[in-house]
Amino acid sequence: MAALDDAITALKAEIAKNTSVEESAKALVTSIPTLIANAVAQAQAAGATSAQLQAITDLQTQLATNDTDLAAAVTANTVPVPPPPPATPPA
Repeated sequence: MAALDDAITALKAEIAKNTSVEESAKALVTSIPTLIANAVAQAQAAGATSAQLQAITDLQTQLATNDTDLAAAVTANTVPVPPPPPATPPA
């Protein structure tokens, strides 16, 4: 039983680590569009023209498209959690 307990403890630790990494990655990915928008706004305030910033704007649009495509792919390929079995009435 100790080996099973050790395996469960190790699995819980791995899940906690993965969850932390996934949350960090989500925070980074979701903050990139805001960082780009802020940088564009600062550049415009400093006198940059729309033409000068077009490449960045195009990348921002592509990033949004990629985010949408990735979210759709994850949703489409996530196996739904099956419902729990019905409770067995006491005998």
